[in-house]
Amino acid sequence: MNNIYKHFTIKDLSKSDRPREKMLEHGKQVLSDAELVAILIGSGSRTESAVSLAQRILKSVNDDLNELGKLSLSQLMKFKGIGEAKAISIIASLELGRRRQIKDVIVNPKVSSSQDAYQFIGPMLADLDLEQFWIILLSRSNNIIAKRKISEGGVAGTVVDPKVVFKYALDQLASSIILVHNHPSGNLNPSQQDKVLTKKLVDAGEVLSIKVIDHLIVSSRGYTSFADEGWI
Repeated sequence: MNNIYKHFTIKDLSKSDRPREKMLEHGKQVLSDAELVAILIGSGSRTESAVSLAQRILKSVNDDLNELGKLSLSQLMKFKGIGEAKAISIIASLELGRRRQIKDVIVNPKVSSSQDAYQFIGPMLADLDLEQFWIILLSRSNNIIAKRKISEGGVAGTVVDPKVVFKYALDQLASSIILVHNHPSGNLNPSQQDKVLTKKLVDAGEVLSIKVIDHLIVSSRGYTSFADEGWI
């Protein structure tokens, strides 16, 4: 990472290198992630500029904004120069970005691929600390009818009752469903339990004429599709 800001305060920088001025003159697109975070922070300290402090925070999460979004208030406040107000500002900004992703989803879109399903529900689950299991209910033409949370567990797993899954599907007259759950660890590989549960639900769906067309495992790193991998 570029460390031209190290050991300088914002006032020591030329006007064109100050994040706020830079945005005003050239637009938001030219700012680096560190410069954007620096604007949220507002000020650094006597020995460190806001940009340098932002670089240090980003470096701690390998410059991954998804991982930055997972940091708690107390974790952010461990960085020298970050008090409660600055930590809250960072968390609130990243949460707005997450909600914007969800709001940008088209209402009742048609699912033609695993990517369509992931874009519909992925942003909501990717950064969760606990595992959740959801289903996406589809019409005969593969338009999304609704999404439903089935269960929530701990970091390592959650219990899923097939009766609950198909009760929702029957209530909504769904023709097919997509299974979705997140892995807080970031690991996108299915566990043996994931595979067993998927087969159980696929078999139950065949009896009820409600096809399970995919199972997505979601994390901040992306997703894995059982259908794409030929596991379903």
